[in-house]
Amino acid sequence: MALSFRLASNADIAALLKLRLAVDADQAERYGDRRWSTTINERSVARGLKASRTLVATRRGRIVAAVRMETKKPWAIDLKYFTPAKKAVYLHDVNVEPRSQGSGIGRQLLERAKTVAREWPVDAMRVDTYDGESGAAAFYEKCGFEEVGRTTYRSVPLVYLELVL
Repeated sequence: MALSFRLASNADIAALLKLRLAVDADQAERYGDRRWSTTINERSVARGLKASRTLVATRRGRIVAAVRMETKKPWAIDLKYFTPAKKAVYLHDVNVEPRSQGSGIGRQLLERAKTVAREWPVDAMRVDTYDGESGAAAFYEKCGFEEVGRTTYRSVPLVYLELVL
């Protein structure tokens, strides 16, 4: 079944929350304490929608994946690792429903996110991911991102990756 893509709206808050909680629960089951997680609730999802553009992938009208994109630099990003850019977009909350992980939905989502970023327009896409067993650095590299550095921020080991557009 083909995916459809669109930008999320406030009407999607409940579905986005459900997706993020499902992914978080799956990560907790698979990795226990060997992962990094943030607080996920309706307020945090709504705040994210207000501050950014959230691209969702739907199948049969149901959200199966999402990525939040914003131009404001997040607290955990140290710019010294990245290629200088006039305007960059930072990826957050990249989630694919657990039963669909490994099926290519995440790659399709990021391909569409690249198109959205180019139309924005921005010069680069940047992401930080947990530097551990549950981290997603290998996934981002498969999607064309390049590792540009590793650091520890507030005791959380991170990998920085970017895609220059």
